[in-house]
Amino acid sequence: MRGVSPVRIRYRECGRGVPLVFLHGGWGYEIYSLDRQLARLAARHRIIIPDRSGYGGSTRVDRLEPDFHDAAAGETLSLIDALGLERPVLWGHSDGAVIAGLVGLAAPERTSGLILEATHLFGRKPASREFFETTARDPDSVGGRAAAVLAHDHGDDWRSVIARHSAAWMQLVDEQPPRADFYKGHLQDLRVPTLLIHGARDPRTEPGELDALRAALAQAQHQVLPNAGHSPHSESASAADITRIAMRFLE
Repeated sequence: MRGVSPVRIRYRECGRGVPLVFLHGGWGYEIYSLDRQLARLAARHRIIIPDRSGYGGSTRVDRLEPDFHDAAAGETLSLIDALGLERPVLWGHSDGAVIAGLVGLAAPERTSGLILEATHLFGRKPASREFFETTARDPDSVGGRAAAVLAHDHGDDWRSVIARHSAAWMQLVDEQPPRADFYKGHLQDLRVPTLLIHGARDPRTEPGELDALRAALAQAQHQVLPNAGHSPHSESASAADITRIAMRFLE
């Protein structure tokens, strides 16, 4: 992460075959784990699931800057180099999907495909401001069940993980011009084979944002699940569909 060097990255690994790197969202990996897909994926893929710096067992940070996606894209490329991964597929969820998209734009020759799930286009999300404000002020508002998962993933630092992430997003919400996007208008230039996965009920998606994503990614495969929310891969109503969709794209 920007301003912190060197960093120590913890990662999970299973399976054999074509490398696939899963990039977690803003609350870390375990809250939206890939458990429902791992058995199928591991039969043909070497799966790498890193904790970004500031999360899980990786190097802790004091804060996230609003440009943390860009910094994390650089960190992801460094991880690919460090592990000697040859053109892995990147599967990013939420913030991780933004990071995967940025990697695909900056270094298309370094990845063989992208799965962008519950991704974001706009930094300005007024409909989510109250959510970010509440979780920044009171991380325990996530509820006891989520808190237990987050504590297992991040240890005693879990409240700071949530507060840092929400504070960074509040700054984006307050300071980004309307319709400004994370890719500076270049998402349409993405040439890596891409699968866009989105839940029609995603509460973090602004009105018109999904249509704008689909227009910018006109060459990608699109899968919008009508009954899914922010994490189609881990939600019981959509997980099996996501497994089939992802396997078909990967094969």
